[in-house]
Amino acid sequence: MYQVILLNDDYTPMEFVVMVLQEYFNRDLEAATQIMLKIHHDGRGVCGTYSKDVAATKVELVLAAARRGGHPLQCIMEAA
Repeated sequence: MYQVILLNDDYTPMEFVVMVLQEYFNRDLEAATQIMLKIHHDGRGVCGTYSKDVAATKVELVLAAARRGGHPLQCIMEAA
């Protein structure tokens, strides 16, 4: 299993991070906001734990969305 992790940066709007968590990780507004705040304060936050293929797909989807939005948001996966 692999954890999908978002990394903090000083440029991506918090609202965009919340939208990513809702759209790609099926989080409700409250859970997405809590994860976003953890990313903001701790520098990184776990979005979810998935099989290797699903985690890799989610990373690619998030990175593509960030690029489309012109944001430098980084998303990685690590073995759980």
